Amino acid sequence: MFNRTVARSTVRALNSARTAFIAPAVGSIRPLSFTAVRSKEEDPNKDPILSATDRAEKGASGDHEGEFARTDDSVQIPYPPDSQYPAQPVVQGRGGMHFKRTLAQFSLEGKVSIVTGGARGLGLVMGQGLIASGSDLAIVDLNKTEAEDSAYKLIEQFRKENPGLEQMPNVTAHYADVANPDSVNTALAEVLAQHSKIDNLVTSAGFTENFDAISYPFERMKKLWGVNVDGTYLFATGVAKHLMERNAPGNIVMIGSMSGAIVNVPQPQAPYNAAKAAVRHLAASLAVEWAGKDIRVNCISPGYMLTALTRKILDENPELRDKWTSLIPVGKMGTPEDLMGAVTFLLSDAAKYITGAELRVDGGYTVT
Repeated sequence: MFNRTVARSTVRALNSARTAFIAPAVGSIRPLSFTAVRSKEEDPNKDPILSATDRAEKGASGDHEGEFARTDDSVQIPYPPDSQYPAQPVVQGRGGMHFKRTLAQFSLEGKVSIVTGGARGLGLVMGQGLIASGSDLAIVDLNKTEAEDSAYKLIEQFRKENPGLEQMPNVTAHYADVANPDSVNTALAEVLAQHSKIDNLVTSAGFTENFDAISYPFERMKKLWGVNVDGTYLFATGVAKHLMERNAPGNIVMIGSMSGAIVNVPQPQAPYNAAKAAVRHLAASLAVEWAGKDIRVNCISPGYMLTALTRKILDENPELRDKWTSLIPVGKMGTPEDLMGAVTFLLSDAAKYITGAELRVDGGYTVT
């Protein structure tokens, strides 16, 4: 038979015995704890597994430690002057008539789009995609001669791919130093004079250079920030002001980079990475600020794209090709054509409920 008095006496006896072995600190009681003692023969620098942990000395597991996760200060790639910039060809066979069924929402018919930095590289090919989707186009670039040549080539390519079509898209060329407010305002006035309105903006003007942070010339860094960040802000606010004055909906796509979310290796490019991070967050911030005005703002962040300039860089630094592609899950760099659908989608009514988004076109680079 269970005796409560005997049970209580037993518990009190056990508690008294336990306090004899454990001496609590004054004002507190802590549970017993202990640390396992490592064997004296265990040398983390010699153990094949422990040598790969921070218990071992640097380099204990081999020269490969951190090899694919560090920048290399010996890689220096300045942005080339215009006289040495390779020409970017227009894309062949992308703008012809087709009879494949697709959503009408993807059409940009009746729209006027500006692409800054549109005379070459990614901007040129994205502009071509907008023309193929029905938009008129204003190419804005620091090199107006090249912009005019690109405008002519885009029209000629469109004509070849649409034989018998009488009405050609209106493609114009304009000069602007995107980092200069007066120059931006002048360019916008010229676009409006020739197109009467602006519906869409793609801020593709930008460039990168590769210097370690200590060696980066300050004046060049200011120029990089001016083009990539200030230029994006000035054109975005200028077009938004026009849309608000018209009381019209509109769309802005800022071209960022996967570098705004990760740190590229092995080439050092801290200012560029920071600039593209700024572009990415600027898009999100303006999307919220202008949502009530029916102006959508999104960001496309490309990965490694084989533009004419990228080809020039890889020709001069062939070891970079394998280092870059080894870090891309799909194993390949992209091409500028890969951005045609992305930019058309974000500017079209197919994306009418998407704002403040970042679309990374990087072959999976940033998810590993």
